[in-house]
Amino acid sequence: MSNRWLFILAGVGVLIGVVSAIYYSIQPKALPPIYNPAPNPFVNGIYANGIVQSDQDNGVNIPIYAEVAATVLEIAVKEGQSVRKGDVLLVLDGRVQRATAEQLQAQAEAARAALAEMRAQPRPESLAVFGAQVDAAAAALKLSKDSYIKLLGASELGEDLVSKDQLDSAANAVKVAEANLTVSRRQYDLAKAGAWKYDVDNQTHQVAALEKAYRAAAEQLDKYTVRAPVDGRILSIQTAVGSYASAQGTYDVILGSNAPLMLMGGGDADSLSVRCYIDEILIHRLPLGSQTQARLFVRGTDISIPLQFVRVQPYVSPKVQLSNERTERVDLRVLPVIFRLAKPQQVQLYPGQLVDVYIDAGHPSH
Repeated sequence: MSNRWLFILAGVGVLIGVVSAIYYSIQPKALPPIYNPAPNPFVNGIYANGIVQSDQDNGVNIPIYAEVAATVLEIAVKEGQSVRKGDVLLVLDGRVQRATAEQLQAQAEAARAALAEMRAQPRPESLAVFGAQVDAAAAALKLSKDSYIKLLGASELGEDLVSKDQLDSAANAVKVAEANLTVSRRQYDLAKAGAWKYDVDNQTHQVAALEKAYRAAAEQLDKYTVRAPVDGRILSIQTAVGSYASAQGTYDVILGSNAPLMLMGGGDADSLSVRCYIDEILIHRLPLGSQTQARLFVRGTDISIPLQFVRVQPYVSPKVQLSNERTERVDLRVLPVIFRLAKPQQVQLYPGQLVDVYIDAGHPSH
């Protein structure tokens, strides 16, 4: 009885194995693609990855950084807003620098006032005082001389009338009075001459140094207001009021690294460009010039847009993945080629968007 059941179970197991093998050997029908791959519109077209960017004469989209480190107090623009060169983008906390600039300004003004005081010398009031001192010294000298003359006359009438000590004291008083008059006159001349040339020169240099220090502080204070470097449009704002900004940008909690405070696109908002990266082994096949034909394909759609050749960035560089992270370099060198396109009305196309590009390489050589 037990052997019978063993044979039955073995047969069931074999049957299950056969059915399983047949079931799993059946190939499932492939799912249709989410969107049709971009077809090559040229007989000898070369495919390239492209990234949409704002259209400008030179470079790529402009990362905005602060030149100083401080807390963001105000953001004066919004994403998508058009700005003119010199417009305020954001304001940083510059209270300490403002106080420093105001202190240097006050010191410069005090130095200028001191220089003006030197150049305004002599004061009429001072000259009047020194002139009065000269008159007083002259009167004292006359009084001393008159006393000496009287004593000298009395001594000539009789030696017993005036002692020798009295006569010597009167003569010495005349000499002291003469010396006082000389000092008073020289003090008057010194006051009348005004400030010494070397003192004026020294104060002039002090004023110049303080004015330059103030201008430097004011220029530094101006850096706490970040302005648009060119005409363009704000593509993204990657900071917030209260965030800390530095010359390295601001910390992006999503990327886990520093990022620019803002990303700005130059040029006309209705005109875009596409930067394509051509593999170095395909460069020789590209007859790049004003007649070069290329087409852009928007991923996920059947939309195709013609491109206009602009320029080649004449430097073959290591390829960086389109996330633009330096840590993602691969062992491949590419040539950047820039095309321009008019922004289509019915198509949503934004800077930073990845697209497929085919470039006409002309007739293949034999």
